[in-house]
Amino acid sequence: MLDDTLAEIRRLPRSVALVVGLISGSQFVNHMYLVLLPPILTILSGDFGVTLALLGVALGVQALTNTVFQLPFGYLADNYDRTVALALSSFLGAIGVLVVAAAPSFRWLLVGQAIVGIGVAGHHPAHYPLLTDATPDGVRGRAFSVYNFGGMLGFAAPPVVITAVIAVPGLTWRHAIGGLGVVGLLYAALITAVFAWRLDRDITGPNVTDTGRAGSLLERVRAELRSLIAGSEILVLAVLALVSSTANWGLTSYAVVFLTQTYDLPLDQANLALTGLFLTGAVGVLVGGSLTDRFAPSPVLVGSFVGITVLVSVIATSIAPALVAVGLFLLLGAVRSLEGPARDTLTERLAGDGTVGKSFAIITVGIMIGSAVAPPVFGYLIERFDVQAAFFAVAAVAAVATAVTIAMVVRFQTVAGPRVVPGE
Repeated sequence: MLDDTLAEIRRLPRSVALVVGLISGSQFVNHMYLVLLPPILTILSGDFGVTLALLGVALGVQALTNTVFQLPFGYLADNYDRTVALALSSFLGAIGVLVVAAAPSFRWLLVGQAIVGIGVAGHHPAHYPLLTDATPDGVRGRAFSVYNFGGMLGFAAPPVVITAVIAVPGLTWRHAIGGLGVVGLLYAALITAVFAWRLDRDITGPNVTDTGRAGSLLERVRAELRSLIAGSEILVLAVLALVSSTANWGLTSYAVVFLTQTYDLPLDQANLALTGLFLTGAVGVLVGGSLTDRFAPSPVLVGSFVGITVLVSVIATSIAPALVAVGLFLLLGAVRSLEGPARDTLTERLAGDGTVGKSFAIITVGIMIGSAVAPPVFGYLIERFDVQAAFFAVAAVAAVATAVTIAMVVRFQTVAGPRVVPGE
């Protein structure tokens, strides 16, 4: 599947392969930043003397600053320059990771997480306009799937890297996270240089003819808010992203805790299971991209969320043996990733002219609100009740996501259905 998709993209102009490849690499790096802490929550709890609920707050702080800076980065990408937005995002994210690695106290851990969130906030608003302008419509779903494939590999990398590093005598989680921060810093320099020197302005420049710089800052903010309210379709899709993200980040944040507490799996084995979940997710996004291009976004979205609801419900009961439970997590990774390319394609269709960056920023706001809410809420449920109760709550949220998906598909069935290409 990946070979076929990459082969088709390679047959396109070199600028397409360059953008898709480097942006997918940037997605890999940014997604690494999002899951640095879940593999070591129990270790951090001991090192900093805090509860899982407080560490959930640390995860939520990153998501909160990520949310707040989505629209500013979207405005920068749509109205000024995508390379500048990409560079700011890339360098700030790497700096935040290095602060996390060096944090002498829990407060400094929060500071590092906040900086990471600001940096990561810019990657979707910069990435999606670049991908949209660089790729022909007929392969965009597959381009999105390659992009999301890179992101899933990014999610999968930290558990393996951190587990391997801390297994070396004398090395700790700080060395592992610091090393990932250095990798991110080097990649930030690479992608900024290539995009600044190799890409045409028609890809990196804004889509709007009137850059929107006229008038005071207050007038521009009001205009952006009016535009946001007018885009009701994007807001509905953002609500779906919020609900589904809450369920997904509940799973991502506490899958390792679930396996270690419910099945007494060693931490290294639980982290490998988390990596496996993301690797099967990488396959899922490729399948989702092909299905979206071949059929339509709507059946892919509905099928994905129904599958999430069923699988999480079974996992939450904890009646399956440990090996079967791990298998269910792996299957869940693939099923939940089907919806990514479908949602991206639907967002691109609903976005107005010159608002692609802002539209994806709004969707990402929904995603990040969900990721901000999920860790502290589900962490509190684990502390107050147990990890099984928290996963039953995740299953309930997944059921809500299914209902919202069906309602959205009914409302937007024209754009959610197959795209009719002239001449076909």
